[in-house]
Amino acid sequence: QVQLVESGGGLVQAGGSLRLSCAASGRTFRRYAMGWFRQAPGKEREFVAAINWSGGSTYYSDSVKGRFTISRNNALNTVNLQMNSLKPEDTAVYYCAASFDYEAAKDKDGMDYWGKGTLVTVSS
Repeated sequence: QVQLVESGGGLVQAGGSLRLSCAASGRTFRRYAMGWFRQAPGKEREFVAAINWSGGSTYYSDSVKGRFTISRNNALNTVNLQMNSLKPEDTAVYYCAASFDYEAAKDKDGMDYWGKGTLVTVSS
């Protein structure tokens, strides 16, 4: 089992940057593919980015491709999301999640563990 805690959210102006971090507990972190998801008010939770166990493969939603970068450090049990060129439509609660399967990590229904989320607000 793994527990996930997100940090780094906040208020930023459009065009700015934020770096989200997710700290994982447990010795088995490197076994998991990791993903970031987000949920805006009144909308369903949606996929943002995923990374496989080694960090050698990543995948992004079309809406963030070229602006966001997912990375992980298995020695520190962390996964990060660097968000650049932020837009007001990026405003949401961002969730870190873990999955046993990398392909499944591209869908919220494929995740096995979730953090509680961190709020990102982008002002225009």
